[in-house]
Amino acid sequence: MGHLILVRHAQASFLAPDYDRLSPVGTLQAERLGEYWSQRKFSFDSVYSGPRVRHVGTAKIVAKTYQNARLPFPRPVRMKEFDEFDAETVLKQGLPQLLKQDSHVQKLYQAYRTSNGSDDQRRRFQRLFEVLIDKWVGGALRVPGVESWSEFCVRVHRGLSRIVSGASSSERVAIFSSGGPIAVAVQRALHLSPEDTLKTVWMSRNCSYSEFLFSGDRFTLSSFNAFPHLDDAGLLTYR
Repeated sequence: MGHLILVRHAQASFLAPDYDRLSPVGTLQAERLGEYWSQRKFSFDSVYSGPRVRHVGTAKIVAKTYQNARLPFPRPVRMKEFDEFDAETVLKQGLPQLLKQDSHVQKLYQAYRTSNGSDDQRRRFQRLFEVLIDKWVGGALRVPGVESWSEFCVRVHRGLSRIVSGASSSERVAIFSSGGPIAVAVQRALHLSPEDTLKTVWMSRNCSYSEFLFSGDRFTLSSFNAFPHLDDAGLLTYR
């Protein structure tokens, strides 16, 4: 059986002017992952990443730990198929629409605006964000010019098919990406509905990994959202 390991990027810079870069916590998370794998001499035949700075940066830090341990680590190949759905544009264009007509969203937004401290702000933003994306996926919120949820899923499935069909039955492959593509891989393995696939998006912790087994047309889930390398409570983050 081939092994496909999908890694969610380490923590990005939430609330910073440029979200798409790793935070200091994210850098440490990625280092811990690389150390955990290299100490156990996990080897990979090929490595891929999505195109975002947070995807590429996580992969580079893991690769650096392998280099420090004098172990081989394939040079990551960037694939646009493993980019995240365009949540930033959905949020930017969709939130003003909902604030005019949805009282629940109005309350969530007000709670976010009046939150105390970064941890509370993260939690309240996540609640608001999940409601907004759920409405977008379900068709209640339309954002013209943005790749739809179904188009996003098709794109990720195309990337997965490309990798699985091109790998031998004994290869171990790693992909550094985001929660969305990981959820689509789970959908592929478990035949989830769009609604259940979306729920899976919110489950992956930063820098966790999920493992899939493949052979021919078979694609199964072996483990999900594993983070044995993050043994410090301060490193357990979702955003």
